[in-house]
Amino acid sequence: MKPDILCIGAMLWDVIGRAPRAMQVGQDVPGRIAHVPGGVALNVAVALARWGMAPAILSAVGNDPEGGALTDQAARLGVICNHLTRRDDLPTDCYMAIEDSRGLIAAIADAHSLEAAGDAILSPLDTALSGWSGPVVLDGNLTQTLLAQIAADPRLAQADLRIVPASPGKAERLEPLIAARRGTFYLNRAEAQTLAGHPCADAATAAAAVVARGAPRVIVTDGGELVAEAAASAAPISALPPAVRIARVTGAGDCFLAAHIAAERDGTDRETALMRAAQAAAAHVSGKDVP
Repeated sequence: MKPDILCIGAMLWDVIGRAPRAMQVGQDVPGRIAHVPGGVALNVAVALARWGMAPAILSAVGNDPEGGALTDQAARLGVICNHLTRRDDLPTDCYMAIEDSRGLIAAIADAHSLEAAGDAILSPLDTALSGWSGPVVLDGNLTQTLLAQIAADPRLAQADLRIVPASPGKAERLEPLIAARRGTFYLNRAEAQTLAGHPCADAATAAAAVVARGAPRVIVTDGGELVAEAAASAAPISALPPAVRIARVTGAGDCFLAAHIAAERDGTDRETALMRAAQAAAAHVSGKDVP
């Protein structure tokens, strides 16, 4: 199958423990632990497949049993895995999170194999995916060096870049793409504040601040509060997500991004695309499958 979008970044196992009540530091409580495919690039790819798209992922996965099982499961979920970098010397990456009834408490992302693989994951752009001019999702688990290389890479000069930082701690890695004035940035308010360099009262203020830094288009989410879009060449817009009871948090931003890309693929206007994405993320947080 020929892909219609590329997702470049983390593909790993998510190990997520969730307690049905509020937790305090040091507590040991009963709950559930899930072991599921994850990583920003893979989460977005899986969500895009549910919206009827044909995503291919460019990432690094170990030639270990965990990597084989992860690749098989991703393929069953509709992700094209023919262009992965597989190496015997690198283990498959992993993400571990703890959530309670209020949301995420803490998480650790071990993406060392992705970082070690470096620009080798881009090698399919010289062969099967040469001349790519479609949309590309980039995630902030890539190193700043590789993101800077991608910003100037002639193989992706015509690509429609959609950029997500993966976490507030990795938002600064996106600086080369802002400097290059390329792409649409999908951020939560904490990530936007990191890039803006100062606190922002709400999503609209945060989105405008990152555009002022040089980003051509910025979409900022803020939990259940207003979602905002700012652009250098268009008027700002916003949408209010529906209020829902929290059943899960991990993956909500990836769900938002995929729904927004799919809506724009369908030719919807900016306001409709933003609202559809906000509704999809809220449904995911409530525990529903989207779409």
